[in-house]
Amino acid sequence: MRAVVQRVKKATMEINNQVYSTIEKGLVVLLGVMEGDTESQAEFLAKKIAELRIFTDDNDKMNLSATDLQADILVVSNFTLGADCKKGRRPYFVYAAKPDEANVLYEYFVTQVRNDNRIGKVSTGQFGEHMEIAMVADGPVTIVLDTDEIQKK
Repeated sequence: MRAVVQRVKKATMEINNQVYSTIEKGLVVLLGVMEGDTESQAEFLAKKIAELRIFTDDNDKMNLSATDLQADILVVSNFTLGADCKKGRRPYFVYAAKPDEANVLYEYFVTQVRNDNRIGKVSTGQFGEHMEIAMVADGPVTIVLDTDEIQKK
């Protein structure tokens, strides 16, 4: 699984020109499910993101996590994180999981985040829909995570 984690002051998602979800201070997580990903990777990534110490403390040091602050999280499915851009100019989405498989793991990931009672509000987009996200980046602080890289032994 791949995730782009953005620390935000607030974020709003619209689908078909209608506000679908909003969050206050927290994280926007663009989540890409790759071919062959597993539930254990979703569990690992959900915990990792919730506990990333990327919020500042009173000394302006990044020492606090979403769990420390009960911050909100907006999770957005994003198959384009599975792009291969090695050749040519058009991305080839060879690494992205097929939609049915990806949706199951996306929903499983969201459930793992929601089950963490240390998190504030957990919002999502709609899998497979065209979504518009407006956010106020905080920092900006942007972290890219790939379970294939993180979990290497």
